[in-house]
Amino acid sequence: MTPSVAFGTDIDERTEVVEQTSTDVLTAPDIPWNLVIWNDPVNLMSYVSYVFQSYFGYSESKAHKLMMEVHRKGRSIVAHGSKEQVEQHAVAMHGFGLWATVEKAASGNEAPGKGGRQRG
Repeated sequence: MTPSVAFGTDIDERTEVVEQTSTDVLTAPDIPWNLVIWNDPVNLMSYVSYVFQSYFGYSESKAHKLMMEVHRKGRSIVAHGSKEQVEQHAVAMHGFGLWATVEKAASGNEAPGKGGRQRG
């Protein structure tokens, strides 16, 4: 017995599918991510505002606005960007003692200071 010619046809089709999948991954647009700061009972409001000014370079009024959003709504999106950038910001915020998480931007148009969902 000798192997049938059909083996060669199956291998060619499988190779084509793999190439399409990898091309799709490489050309996919960068998905934006958000850095969320959560309210906590530990940090003073002035300290949170100070961290936003010193780390992100935000103006006093913008830092105050974001801090008030954290205080009143329980959370605020304070930065967005690539996943790697936002994860670095989250690590830095943890270093300042703030409660920070990273989330995918829902529609890609959420900007820092636009708030977000209430914690529930």
